[in-house]
Amino acid sequence: MPDPSSPLNLIATSAFGLEAVVARELNALGYETQVTGPGRVCFQGEAVAVCQANLWLRTSDRVLLQMGTFEATDFGQLFDQTITLPWEDWIGPDAAFPVTGRSIKSQLSSVPACQKMVKKAIVERLKKVYDIEWFEETGPKYAVDVALLKDRVTLTIDTSGAGLHKRGYRKLTGRAPLKETLAAAMVMLSFWRPDRPLIDPFCGSGTIPIEAAMIGRNIAPGLNREFAAEAWPKIPAELWETTRQQARNIATSELAVRIQGLDVDEEALSLARYHAKRAGVENDIHFQQREFKELSSKQDFGCVIANPPYGQRLGEQKELDELYHSMPIVLRRLKTWSHFVLTAHPDYERVVGRDADRRRKLYNGRIECTYFQFHGPKPGEAEAPLEESSSDNEEVAAAPKPVFGGLTAKAREQAELFRSRLTKRVRHLRRWPTKRGITCYRLYDRDIPEIPLVVDRYEDRLHIAEYERPHDRSVSEHADWLDLMLKTAGEVMDVHPANIFMKYRDRQRGTSQYERRGSDGATFVVNEGGLKFKVNLSDYIDTGLFLDHRIARSMVRDDAAGRRFLNLFAYTGSFSVYAAAGGAESTTTVDLSNTYLDWAADNMRLNGFTDPAHGYVRSDAMSFLESLDRVEQFDLAVVDPPTYSNSKSTEVDWDVQKNHVELLNSVLRHITPGGVVYFSTNFRRFKFAEDEFENVSIREISRQTVPEDFRNRRIHRCWRLVRGK
Repeated sequence: MPDPSSPLNLIATSAFGLEAVVARELNALGYETQVTGPGRVCFQGEAVAVCQANLWLRTSDRVLLQMGTFEATDFGQLFDQTITLPWEDWIGPDAAFPVTGRSIKSQLSSVPACQKMVKKAIVERLKKVYDIEWFEETGPKYAVDVALLKDRVTLTIDTSGAGLHKRGYRKLTGRAPLKETLAAAMVMLSFWRPDRPLIDPFCGSGTIPIEAAMIGRNIAPGLNREFAAEAWPKIPAELWETTRQQARNIATSELAVRIQGLDVDEEALSLARYHAKRAGVENDIHFQQREFKELSSKQDFGCVIANPPYGQRLGEQKELDELYHSMPIVLRRLKTWSHFVLTAHPDYERVVGRDADRRRKLYNGRIECTYFQFHGPKPGEAEAPLEESSSDNEEVAAAPKPVFGGLTAKAREQAELFRSRLTKRVRHLRRWPTKRGITCYRLYDRDIPEIPLVVDRYEDRLHIAEYERPHDRSVSEHADWLDLMLKTAGEVMDVHPANIFMKYRDRQRGTSQYERRGSDGATFVVNEGGLKFKVNLSDYIDTGLFLDHRIARSMVRDDAAGRRFLNLFAYTGSFSVYAAAGGAESTTTVDLSNTYLDWAADNMRLNGFTDPAHGYVRSDAMSFLESLDRVEQFDLAVVDPPTYSNSKSTEVDWDVQKNHVELLNSVLRHITPGGVVYFSTNFRRFKFAEDEFENVSIREISRQTVPEDFRNRRIHRCWRLVRGK
């Protein structure tokens, strides 16, 4: 029987990449260590070391008792060396001793044959020691393992039993659970300490927050479970009890700062709360259902530790891409925080727009991942404005920047230029809107090229659109830059931040002009020309009311009395409202979208135009015109088509340059002699093919129809066509 005080050769195994973490844990327990290979940390200790290592190691998979190691290139050598080892020191006559094995780059490549040979050698030795021929193997279990690496044989007995990741608190599992050992390693590799905030925004069933709470309170991870070696007679039960009691005595009370575990899945959160209670840390963690995009904190110098989904838990790749691209935008809100992210995303650093300060290859099960570590400012440091060097005109940091985002001196300079320009525009337009009864107008239209924004006022709200332009800011820095510009505009216009709406507008492709971009539902009613219109500032690229057509709408009202009016490509029907207000005998509003036809009907009802003479037709323009049974049916029309459209609802793509002649001639066939057609386009390179029309008076009126508040005089082009009599 081995002396409990004699040194034992032990091995703590781990997942690839965690060897150094396991070694540090063993060093903290007082043991010298040596990393002898991937996933293997060797140390020596008395029998109590078996108890302490099993009870306290958070990142190790198992603790193995090393029986021997030697070279073997044939089965004879394997047998002869195995039989010489003192197996009887541990394995009693009634013990169960199954043998597992693996072989890597060894001449003994048949693992089953190696297992049989080792088993045979152990049996032969124990036969002689115990003077018996048959082993019932009904007693304590001693799981023997034979590992061959390049002809080097290592024979061990597993002291742990179930893997050390099984702490005893997780009886139920959710989808794709993170191993407790890996979660603990993520926390231990981070900057988190018990006095700092910690958020896991993808907590799932709670593994990272629970492991962090146990670390913070110094709760031994193996306190609530059993180990294989506890059933071994040759490790005294008193050692286990003493070690456990010592662990209970040094555990601390509740954390000073509660950990936050967030997830969108309430079912997963229910599991997390259950697990936290079983682990005894339910009061240390606040679990909450929340989307990642809602992540925020008023606390400083915290840590985000996250294992976001990377393919298994989100069904569609589009959702996954959107999530990852949103990360720098969301995480920039935590200006003083550090961020630690485990992911298998193949291009994570490019997506978030910066290189990690450190990275470590780890495995989540069989999935190869990288643990990206982004180091934020240290407690006591805060973000400060960047200053400009007088020697080389380069920006130098006065204090550390946040991980994601931050503002440069150049950004602040641009904000002041923007403020100055807006202030001048406000002063210039201070009387103009009031005199004309205008409450919705344009304030700024990319006046300063490096600030490519368009600012429109809709009564007590601002609608700001950004146009694509090259810059050297990262994604998160650009988001902070935009926030600064929006804040500046709100201050100049005295508009509350909640009433400022931001859009990104790229070059129009297909039907993107009207595509839905959100679902916030910021819909309200504005006034123009004594009429009311519903606008939506949050959900679409365009708001529902084109401000640059304000004068053209008035022209239609002036021409509409007693006339039958046609509104093609009607969008939200504002021209129809003006025509009805001008006394049109009837209005026909045509659009391919049910959403916009309903919107148009709402606008008509807002102004009291509910007569059946006002109709709405869902159709593309050409199909509608071809369906008309009479030739001369309208006296007045507005045709305002998109530049380009490839709608799925039509078989033929639309191009205003190629198709305007056919379209307008079709319209004119249904216009009475002397009738008027207003045609408008925002295609800047448009060339009107006037020679393709007969018996039609054509006059460009673009200068008259672009309002004074539009600096861009080519915001649209407009023609007035009058059919000959």
